[in-house]
Amino acid sequence: MNDRNEAESLIKAILLVEQDLTEVPAEPEAWYQQQLVGLKVIREGIQVGTVLRVEDYPSQDMLIIKTTDDREVMVPFVKAIVPEVNIEERYISVTPPAGLFEELEEAGE
Repeated sequence: MNDRNEAESLIKAILLVEQDLTEVPAEPEAWYQQQLVGLKVIREGIQVGTVLRVEDYPSQDMLIIKTTDDREVMVPFVKAIVPEVNIEERYISVTPPAGLFEELEEAGE
């Protein structure tokens, strides 16, 4: 890069890197997005879905979960909601707030 204008041309550029898909990052609790896709999503010992994809947002990544009843649910990828990721056993555990995976009953029902 010779100047700022050349550097600005790279804003929002996608960088592709060849990576062994089985390799785990050296950092603790770090994963490549492609390693999360396809993992079972477990809540209180029961499978509630599968990770469909990971979307990047400014505040945090979101896991897009395909539920067992064929809906897509966005789950913030934060430790409070996703306390465990187990790449070797191919699952993540979730502790979502009420209503994230199921419909809440209306008040007065």
